[in-house]
Amino acid sequence: MKSNEHESSQGNATDSDSPSNESRRAFFKTTGATILAAPAILTSRKSAAQEVMPDESLPPSPPTRPWLRELPEAIEPLEQTDLANHVYPPNCDPNIQNGECGRDSHQRWEEFFGVQDRPIQPGQADTYDLRATAIEDHEFHPDYAKQLVWHYVGEDEHDVNPTIHARYGRPVILRLHNELPANHSGFGTPEISLHLHNLHTPSESDGFPGDYFSPTKTGPTLTALGHWKDHFYPNVYAGYDEFPKSAKNPVGGDYREALGTLWYHDHCLDFTAANATRGLAGFYLLYDELDSGNEHDPNPKALRLPSHKYDYTMAFQDKRFGADTIQIHDQFDPEGTLGDKVTVNGIIEPVLKVASRKYRLRLLNAGPSRFYQFHLVTPNNVQQPFTYIANDGNLLPRSLLNRKNVRLGVAERADIVVDFSAYPLGTELYLVNRAEQNSTRGPKGVKGPGMRVLKIIVDREPDEPDVSQVPTKLRPIRRPTAAELAAAPVRYWRFERKNGMWAINAKFMNVHSAGANMGLGSFEIWELDNRSGGWTHPVHIHFEEGLILKRYVSDVEVPVPGYEKGRKDVYRLGHNEKVRLFMRFRDFPGKYVMHCHNMIHEDHAMMVRWDILG
Repeated sequence: MKSNEHESSQGNATDSDSPSNESRRAFFKTTGATILAAPAILTSRKSAAQEVMPDESLPPSPPTRPWLRELPEAIEPLEQTDLANHVYPPNCDPNIQNGECGRDSHQRWEEFFGVQDRPIQPGQADTYDLRATAIEDHEFHPDYAKQLVWHYVGEDEHDVNPTIHARYGRPVILRLHNELPANHSGFGTPEISLHLHNLHTPSESDGFPGDYFSPTKTGPTLTALGHWKDHFYPNVYAGYDEFPKSAKNPVGGDYREALGTLWYHDHCLDFTAANATRGLAGFYLLYDELDSGNEHDPNPKALRLPSHKYDYTMAFQDKRFGADTIQIHDQFDPEGTLGDKVTVNGIIEPVLKVASRKYRLRLLNAGPSRFYQFHLVTPNNVQQPFTYIANDGNLLPRSLLNRKNVRLGVAERADIVVDFSAYPLGTELYLVNRAEQNSTRGPKGVKGPGMRVLKIIVDREPDEPDVSQVPTKLRPIRRPTAAELAAAPVRYWRFERKNGMWAINAKFMNVHSAGANMGLGSFEIWELDNRSGGWTHPVHIHFEEGLILKRYVSDVEVPVPGYEKGRKDVYRLGHNEKVRLFMRFRDFPGKYVMHCHNMIHEDHAMMVRWDILG
């Protein structure tokens, strides 16, 4: 039955007018109040009507001399760890007696590994070991003091926030150890929940915010605390049940639904912004027959896009530093702390030296709050063209040629191809941000020449001829049929300010109660509406991606830009903006969430749980 177009989607939530999750984690863990001066939990320092921006009262970060540190010339993938022969090999059920947290059992284990209650056998999966750990001597910039960060680290201590390379049809087991100090003080919390954004993965491995764990504390949606947790990533296309695995479809699912550029980050309830800006974020790249990660691939189906070492990931984070050059972040203020320094892979104002050939640059806005409009410019600010090939995790249906800018809300990604062979050796270029923003409320416009965040120097000839390609046609897209659109129920979600915090359909996040239930295999139209009064919300929906059907500004339909015409998992909502999406719900039942990915907003309750029932 078709629902009312503007039905409330959280009608069964309890205690809807006040935070209900352990009194918002005991007022965001009162131990932190000795470090940070906290306003009342339901009251921002500035009222919603006040036009003075919250970060204007903060002094600027100390100045830095630009271009003193270099990024590595290539991003090396994380090497695997042999977990199949470990003393505790991964299994379907949690290994609580030996230190694993009390997660739910992995779904569909026997379909991938043969036996429900047997650990994986050698060769059945790619396996990785990561530790969330405190690093005391990170250098954001040579002009700043070395200081505390939290990073994901591989077996080799140099594998910091490593990039994982995965392939469709090849499952991954990622074991995450929590080695953060239980006695931590300052912003952040030593409980963690790893979210792989936005893999089509079972809910017990999705990084649900209430699934946080540590050796001393367990989240409300787990059954036991623990030192570690195994995450199961099947790496199958969405639509696994609709398009079953077969000789002609060896991966299973719909190859049109493939992802490419994913990232993983902490998603601990109430502390996502704090933990992520502490440094818990990395890339996960996923390849298949079409986007194979091999520009020499002889397969005629392969796109042969630029590949390693010319496939380069860049994570941008906004940070602010005190007079002592130590990072500051106010996790108590619902408007957060806008950074005025931008790190690229953890470094302020770095240099990247490139060869004279095509590069695939994967750009990620890793938050917590700043928006970007990136331009590639010469030293005298002349804009340079590039080809836009992917938005969020997805290749676009067609390459967008001769682009001059890329807009990224928090958690959005963009893959672009730049042909540096067009420039003489010694050429210097800059990646600049021209989005004008002076508060966490969002960008106010575009202004040149912008802030230079990265210097690029074309400094060498390539080691071998550049055989990479950038085809006009990339990945085909599946669009809903007219019959599906006519039959789809419409579900309405309103993003708004309430009692100084952030709400969806006038309700705060409750990890115990689903705001909506969808049947396995169903589909719906979701309408996301921003009525929050001056704030921009980049809305992220876990697990399933959607297609934007229509965009509205002040209820007037506006064109959907070309880079939003593929599948997406983050939807930027400016003030008085609304989008209509087509969503499918497939393959793995369980609990998932939707939230604003301005991370301070999700930490202050702008998030809703939704469940797939099956």
